[in-house]
Amino acid sequence: MHLSPDTVIYWQLGFFKINATIAFTWALMLLLTVGSKLITRKLSTSLKRSRWQNFLEIIVTGIEQQIEDVGLQHARKYLGFLGTLFLFLVAASICTIIPGYEPPTASLSTTAALALGVLIAVPMFGIAEQGIVNYVKSYMDPTFIMLPFNIISELSRTLALAVRLFGNMMSGAMIIGILLTITPFFFPIVMTALGLLTGLVQAYIFTILAAVYIAAATRKRKPKC
Repeated sequence: MHLSPDTVIYWQLGFFKINATIAFTWALMLLLTVGSKLITRKLSTSLKRSRWQNFLEIIVTGIEQQIEDVGLQHARKYLGFLGTLFLFLVAASICTIIPGYEPPTASLSTTAALALGVLIAVPMFGIAEQGIVNYVKSYMDPTFIMLPFNIISELSRTLALAVRLFGNMMSGAMIIGILLTITPFFFPIVMTALGLLTGLVQAYIFTILAAVYIAAATRKRKPKC
């Protein structure tokens, strides 16, 4: 049983090494890339569509609806970032049913990278929507004294995103590993299914929180009288 996929080393040459976190992260990205290419290679606008296209449209429209419910207008503008983030986390959770798979989200380095992606995306979308001057002013609302506190808030919520996702994913893997050593085979299967559900919920929460942060950054404030 491993505390983190970072400790599982597949190849090393001096300082450079490939551990389970790196290997399975790239494997997931390759899986998502190839899968999206295969599903979208023969899209149809007619009434007769493939099952894969119907499945894809359900996912896309579902994500768009969730983005709009958060309060973001023009959901397509944010679909690329938030949709990719959600699908990566979902794929990382679903693949836990594969023997020998080490979820990269059970590593703090992966969850920190995802949270940093959100940290960078929030001001990018905010500046694109409001302009750099108005966006910077939002950090000094209602007074310039709030500037350091707002910056600390940005950093602390990024840390919270990373630790929350890491803690939930790692704890699930740890519980399953412990149960496999002390209980019969059937009970760990049930816990694996529960861990899969937990992973899907965490993917949803992480994506929704990212959308909420972007919505707050892109919200246009009314000028003061």
